[in-house]
Amino acid sequence: MKTIQHFRNLTLAAISLMALSACAGMSQQDTSTAVGAGVGAVGGAVLTGGSAIGTVGGAAVGGIIGHEIAKDKK
Repeated sequence: MKTIQHFRNLTLAAISLMALSACAGMSQQDTSTAVGAGVGAVGGAVLTGGSAIGTVGGAAVGGIIGHEIAKDKK
């Protein structure tokens, strides 16, 4: 069972990295938001044992953090 969970987490990480390759035409803030969401999704999945709520919650929190980090300081 742990092998399946490990494989699922690695697959999720690989899919996230492939999706991020489409970030070439995005602004720095958009890219940071996408990266934060991807990292947050993987982190949420790992921390909650792969639950859907943990994955989605991690993606939301990671996206917000990535967005705020890259925000232009005025």
